[in-house]
Amino acid sequence: MIYYNNETSFELENPKEITNWITSVITNENCNLEEVSYIFCDDDYLLKLNIKHLNHDTLTDIISFDYSVGSVISGDIFISIERVKENASKFKVSFFEELHRVIVHGILHYCGYKDKSIEDKKEMRSKEDYYLSLRNFN
Repeated sequence: MIYYNNETSFELENPKEITNWITSVITNENCNLEEVSYIFCDDDYLLKLNIKHLNHDTLTDIISFDYSVGSVISGDIFISIERVKENASKFKVSFFEELHRVIVHGILHYCGYKDKSIEDKKEMRSKEDYYLSLRNFN
């Protein structure tokens, strides 16, 4: 199951389509979905998590807590809507394009992709682009 929770006034548009899309990503990556919760929040909420759990005193767009075991996907993905809006403007893409990129980014981490090295970042971006191209919604 995929759940969507809000710590802000943000409401996800077309959650059913996004759920179907994310489920197909997980299947295409030869993984199985157990339970993933997306929590949409603001910068302050995510900064507190970043400091408390990762000891990073910086703003970020996403923090994921991976509870996956092998290829069985499970976890909590926190997304700052403020960061997504700012990054969309910075990268000159729509808010929804950036939001969907961040949504799939978290899932790709759970599927085993990393983004620490330059090569890992290239592979992650390539996978994000590929799966974004498969969306049949905006």
